Amino acid sequence: MRIAVAIPCYKVTQHVLGVIAAIGPEVEAIYAVDDACPDGSGRYIEANSTDPRVRVLFHAENRGVGGAIITAYRAALDEGMDIVVKVDGDGQMDPALIPHFTRPIERGLADYTKGNRFYQPESLGSMPRLRLFGNAALSFITKLSAGYWPIMDPTNGYTAIHAGTLRRLPLDKIEQRYFFESDMLFRLNIARAVVRDVPMAAVYADEQSNLKVSKVLPEFLLKHLQRFGKRYVYLYLVRDFNLGSLYSLMGVLLTVLGLAFGIAEWVHSVVTGRVASSGTVMLAALPLLIGVQFLIAFLHQDVSNVPTTPLLSDLDEG
Repeated sequence: MRIAVAIPCYKVTQHVLGVIAAIGPEVEAIYAVDDACPDGSGRYIEANSTDPRVRVLFHAENRGVGGAIITAYRAALDEGMDIVVKVDGDGQMDPALIPHFTRPIERGLADYTKGNRFYQPESLGSMPRLRLFGNAALSFITKLSAGYWPIMDPTNGYTAIHAGTLRRLPLDKIEQRYFFESDMLFRLNIARAVVRDVPMAAVYADEQSNLKVSKVLPEFLLKHLQRFGKRYVYLYLVRDFNLGSLYSLMGVLLTVLGLAFGIAEWVHSVVTGRVASSGTVMLAALPLLIGVQFLIAFLHQDVSNVPTTPLLSDLDEG
């Protein structure tokens, strides 16, 4: 297979040449995307890199990491590449791992692979504790919204994807900034692509992140909620209606009824000064408990609904 590497370039002039130099001969093309970099990363690469595989692409306006990668994806598709690997230009992703990311795709075991810094506990020693907690919490939220329950470290940008899978994704609709990796997982699940984690060590260079957690957290939570709603409608109401659909609908209905009845009776007791009878309490508690059990059953069904058959066989036949 023809393998390409996509490198988003924004304030990475200190490391990007080293990243390019470390990319092995298994890679046929390297797309370095200057995302309106104020340091002139693209011109810097053109002036200092002698690697004939490098092609620099320029953005007139900054589009974010997702926008840069989508530009590289389009170029790779136009030039007939089979696998596109995303490697950041800040030196935090070891290019020597590229074969580990492409091998499951080449063997027909996955449509998309991504790094997982949580796989080996020893690799977490250099990760700040606050970031470790934040990534763990975000992983759970992403599992819920994207539906890939076995996947950890969703914000990890070290990824590889089959070109045939790329053609099934609406590239013009994917988030172009910091939500890019999470939105990719959502789009991949809608396409029913198989995603596999690739163990890797956590490496932190001297580059400073442009991501402000306090600013993007509310936006991220809202987008995850939206993605979960869309995925639920697509997979459990539009494309199919199965046990998970019944569990979720009955769970929500009974939970809402139990809560509404219980709150109404509690307010009535406060206003009238009368203590609710045990029968009234049970009428509120029973549908609530059963509803919660139905919602847990839905989550169990959703966990078992993770795609397991790669798209590659269908893509190759098509």
